[in-house]
Amino acid sequence: MCDCGSGSRSGGPYATGRELVEFVLAAHGGAVADSELPNGGLALACHDCGEDFVLRTFVQDCPACGGVHAVSPPRANDPGAVQFAGADFRR
Repeated sequence: MCDCGSGSRSGGPYATGRELVEFVLAAHGGAVADSELPNGGLALACHDCGEDFVLRTFVQDCPACGGVHAVSPPRANDPGAVQFAGADFRR
């Protein structure tokens, strides 16, 4: 059985902030994080520095400031679901 659901100790796919970023980084042994998003990615502004970029993988660093952003697979088409791990988080 997959450990992606709400029973996971790491918050699950609907967590917020750093908790979601850490969840996606660990999902399926880390295989999800660098997988490409469907439909070419999500256009967004960095939640830290405000720079516009396209989130092309489930976890990606802002090219301007290095801020780590993530979205979970069930919400991969929703730019509003992209979460930011915090200015002090580096992977």
